[in-house]
Amino acid sequence: MCNIQTDSGRSPLQKNNFHSSYTLSGGMMSLFSSGVFGVVEVRGRLQFSLAYDGHKGELRVKVHRCEDISAAADEHRSDPYVKCYLLPDMSSRSKRKTAVKRRTQNPVFEQTLKYKIRQKELNSRTLNLSVWHAESLARNVFLGEVEVALGLWDWTCTQPLWQDLQPRFYLRPDCVSSRGTLLFSIKFVPEGFEGGLPLTGELHIWLQEAQGLLSKKGGAVDSFVKSYILPDVGCQSGQKTQVVKRSISPSYNHTMVYDGFQSSDLEEACAELSVWQREGFKQHMIGGIRLSCGTGQSYGETVRWMDSTEEEVSVWTSMIKNQNHWIEATLPIRTNLTHRSSD
Repeated sequence: MCNIQTDSGRSPLQKNNFHSSYTLSGGMMSLFSSGVFGVVEVRGRLQFSLAYDGHKGELRVKVHRCEDISAAADEHRSDPYVKCYLLPDMSSRSKRKTAVKRRTQNPVFEQTLKYKIRQKELNSRTLNLSVWHAESLARNVFLGEVEVALGLWDWTCTQPLWQDLQPRFYLRPDCVSSRGTLLFSIKFVPEGFEGGLPLTGELHIWLQEAQGLLSKKGGAVDSFVKSYILPDVGCQSGQKTQVVKRSISPSYNHTMVYDGFQSSDLEEACAELSVWQREGFKQHMIGGIRLSCGTGQSYGETVRWMDSTEEEVSVWTSMIKNQNHWIEATLPIRTNLTHRSSD
């Protein structure tokens, strides 16, 4: 059953004590936005509906109407339209717009904006719907926005919903704790598991894809993944995928294999996977994950890189307990990897 939001402000996902849990207030868009902001008071609300057509692989965003939006400051009127992005993609490929409605603070659009996108990719996307006053010779005036975390959306709900328009505030790019998600599988094959092979224990990491990569500039990126096994004396363990160009959700489909392990080494080691963006001849790290027991120590020494999160520790310990079995995981690409030395 679809829980429809009423004028009292109830959310379609008001379940398990979540109140409007799918909506964000002044979120990801604030990293990249440009325009005239703060000129008018943000007020009013927006009505929209969402549906996903699995046969066509298509997200449909229907913008119905707005009510009681502000008038632009100079003209004391509004010529509103709605602009839509599938964040974190801020490129022109992600932008959709409705028609402009003239001289009204209660515009009716009844217009559907469509995106070709895989359904599983929606889990890492945020829908941004912003309302603007159109100016022919000046910069358009921001009238408010709604952001929807699609990973939390109840897709059985296709009825029109009302959401209050929110003002926009600004975040520094380095304040963002996660820059997407990394999908991978990992397993450990112990020494001599099958007829004496392998000769030493092997760690296999199958890097499948990333979803919703968020760079500091926004938009599609040229990306690749590096892997290291720590401690890494002499920087000999580095491997990397090929570069996947111009994608928010790149598919790498690359397997790294490391040998020379004993089962006891897994308690002391750390697998670091870092996602990198390439821009011309330059490259910089977007973020990464570290898979380990998270003890802060390796072979009796305190090390900064043994800093795995609870989720990362859970994946690593599951691999140790289930040897020669693939452990599938989807983890956030975090930005707070502590600095490590070459070893």
